[in-house]
Amino acid sequence: MSLMNAEQYEESLRELNLVVYMFGRRLENIVDDPIIRPSMAAVAKTYEMAHRPEHEDIMTATSHITGKKINRFTHIHQSVNDLVKKSKMGRLLGRETGCCFQRCVGVDTLNALSIVTYDIDQEKGTGYYQRFLRYLEYVQENDLTCDGAMTDPKGDRSLPPHKQADPDHYLHVVEKREDGIVVKGAKAHQTGAVNSHEIIVMPTIAMREGDRDYAVSFALPSDADGIIYIMGRQSCDTRKLEAGLLDRGNIVFGGHEALVVFDNVFVPWQRVFMCGEYEFAGKLVAQFAAYHRQSYACKVGVGDVLIGAAQTAAEYNNVAGASHIKDKVIEMNHLNETLYCGCIACASEGHKEPSGTYAVNTLLANVHKQNVTRFPYEMARLAQDIAGGLMVTMPSESDLKAPETGKWIEKYFRAKNDVSAVNRMRILRLIENITLGTAAVGYLTESMHGAGSPQAQRIMISRLVNMLEKQKAAQKLCGIEEK
Repeated sequence: MSLMNAEQYEESLRELNLVVYMFGRRLENIVDDPIIRPSMAAVAKTYEMAHRPEHEDIMTATSHITGKKINRFTHIHQSVNDLVKKSKMGRLLGRETGCCFQRCVGVDTLNALSIVTYDIDQEKGTGYYQRFLRYLEYVQENDLTCDGAMTDPKGDRSLPPHKQADPDHYLHVVEKREDGIVVKGAKAHQTGAVNSHEIIVMPTIAMREGDRDYAVSFALPSDADGIIYIMGRQSCDTRKLEAGLLDRGNIVFGGHEALVVFDNVFVPWQRVFMCGEYEFAGKLVAQFAAYHRQSYACKVGVGDVLIGAAQTAAEYNNVAGASHIKDKVIEMNHLNETLYCGCIACASEGHKEPSGTYAVNTLLANVHKQNVTRFPYEMARLAQDIAGGLMVTMPSESDLKAPETGKWIEKYFRAKNDVSAVNRMRILRLIENITLGTAAVGYLTESMHGAGSPQAQRIMISRLVNMLEKQKAAQKLCGIEEK
């Protein structure tokens, strides 16, 4: 197959038998559930766009294993140009969907594993890399969506995994068999989990010898026995249960997160990529984090949508010509393009790893993500400033349609004479959705905590910056001789 289309992707999800709970009950039909379906539509967009001739160069690649044309979300980066195209793809899809499209974590996981499994083999004489390549070929041939599962619940943050009061607060191996391993634990904040065909587990922190059982990485079908999904709540999520579309803001797309529980789950050896090599856990975390911090190019695309919505709201209010409005829109564009500079820079400064995989510049990837923890919040503030208070005080679509109240809403919520009240409400709901509603998870909160906390990036920046070199440059220019 190599390239699925959107319709084939949707049908492939219907063939899965996931155990999913939401609002205290098990869901029978995940694909058509009104709360989950918008997130499925966002993933489907990654399949649809791969078939558009005008986006073929960005959305597809050539497999270095088979030579076949594949979706870039299953590709292992073979050049700096691949890394740059990944950033461009993220911005494109963020602009197309206005939300998280959920496949970045999968491609970042695959690329990180392509580096670290090779490195483990070189040092330990294991066979993980060839095992991974066979798995990768399967993913590419079937154009699968992979959920990269890294974040454990963590329990007591002051204690390492093996000293937790509850050992399951970090996912770990509870049994080794001749044919595989049995694991137990959970992974939290799993974006797009129930829209995925595969789930790929990684350790969440650097580990010591006592944590050997927790240094595990593997892949399983998302509906494997013993895997349970508990859907997370989002602000305004139940608006999707309402008959109308207006109050959703983004009327097509959305995202979701879930807690994924592994209740004594069996993993065959051919799908295990790390088991006890604790010395490499930190490297896998750092490599994945660098790739995933680059992936926040998606926020630039969503920022494009937010800027467009703010400009439209200003025009609808007939204040777009005011100097302070112009300045706020300029500032939003400045911040957004600065974010784009970061993700392009860390890609352009990429390098080739011993496995042949190209990796981003880790320092610049962390600087980029540090900016992402800040700039979208300022852009959201400016958009809300431009939109005005009506964004959060508007009546519902039901009131707009009701004969008793609709006429008053049409009368009093019209601003510029040639713009209908309903169109003004639509653009304000979109701004609300991106900055306060369900999409705020993917734009604001995810900007803050996705791919690690802001402090994690600051720690990496402090480790990677060459301070001695900077000091020498300063000392040389003012005549200080080295001792």
